[in-house]
Amino acid sequence: MHKSDTEYLVLKKLEKHPHLTQRELSKELGLSLGKTNYVINALIDKGWLKLNNFKRSDNKLGYIYLLTPVGISEKTILAQKFLRRKSEEYNRLREEIEKLKDEL
Repeated sequence: MHKSDTEYLVLKKLEKHPHLTQRELSKELGLSLGKTNYVINALIDKGWLKLNNFKRSDNKLGYIYLLTPVGISEKTILAQKFLRRKSEEYNRLREEIEKLKDEL
């Protein structure tokens, strides 16, 4: 998976579910916890994502991930690139399937 695809998927998921823990996010995206932590920290360093604390009902601190205005803009750019790559991949697979059908 491309680095930008991973960044896009993390931003997309956190935009809709900002209360997800890194463990939950890694499970949903099929990434290791270490990679998830690395990507989130990189997005925070780039200024695309912001981490806020909040008080949970069980008197423990929780975290919420918020996309910054720059992060929202970059997510749109990443989405366009993701769509382009996936469309190209789809077209290559479709051509390969047609070739295989012709061989049979």
